[in-house]
Amino acid sequence: MSTGQERFLESARRSDQFTFTFGDVLDSSTLRAVMREVDVVYHMAANADIRGGVASPRKDIEQNTLATFEVLEAMRHVGTGRIVFASSAAALGEPEVFPTPERCAIPVQTSLYGASKMAGEGFVAAYCESYGFEGYVFRFVSLLGPRYPHGHVFDFVRQLLGHPATLTILGDGTQRKSYLHVQDCVRALIHICDEIRPENRPSRQFEVYHLGLPEVCLVRDSAQWICHEMGLAPKLEFGTGNRGWIGDSPVVLLDTQKALSTGWRPTHSIESSIRQTVRWLLEHQWIFETRK
Repeated sequence: MSTGQERFLESARRSDQFTFTFGDVLDSSTLRAVMREVDVVYHMAANADIRGGVASPRKDIEQNTLATFEVLEAMRHVGTGRIVFASSAAALGEPEVFPTPERCAIPVQTSLYGASKMAGEGFVAAYCESYGFEGYVFRFVSLLGPRYPHGHVFDFVRQLLGHPATLTILGDGTQRKSYLHVQDCVRALIHICDEIRPENRPSRQFEVYHLGLPEVCLVRDSAQWICHEMGLAPKLEFGTGNRGWIGDSPVVLLDTQKALSTGWRPTHSIESSIRQTVRWLLEHQWIFETRK
């Protein structure tokens, strides 16, 4: 619940197929208890604050790398052998090839978050080789859509609600980023890891997939869409350079041909995803009070 909200679970709680356990993902006894008789673990939990990693380096190691180890160990202990792991495009540092394929050479890491995610990928792969696990790693671009709890759209909307005449943008606004709607992301996970798994299971038990759109937008373009959706025309104040913070990659564009070859297709454009996210945030402004 570091970025998630219990209010997001209100509709799920009405289902008799849903069970919620409140616990620390670093607590091995809790993990083992909830994983008994489980077929597959979707490991989505992580610290997602790339920018804040410099100030709190232990957080990425504990909540990302060590937490992934604890999840894998709990699975091994109770006999659950299939895992779907949420990695990140940030694990690739700043690659030299765009769109970036799954088999690109891993460059020097540029963020503690990215390093912790790549370490998590390594643990998943090692458990697949060592204990016969079936593992799927997905490197996402940044996600957008309903229940959006952090990121540049969240930050810009919060800024503009407080100070509608000015919008401060980290970096010069030329960063080129790809984004993906959360619904398209979830559909990809279910499609690849559950729906087509029986007929598409690889000879090796570890696979990496990139998820994103084959397009990018400039941060300054995103800012304009956000302002338009809010009915505002603020003065845009830019920083310098094409990086907003340490670990901010100036270009994020993944090669998604492997995922597309399975039959998955994204249905939302970047602009429509950004605009929908703004509308959701404006309709649910309580979320800003929970994320101070």
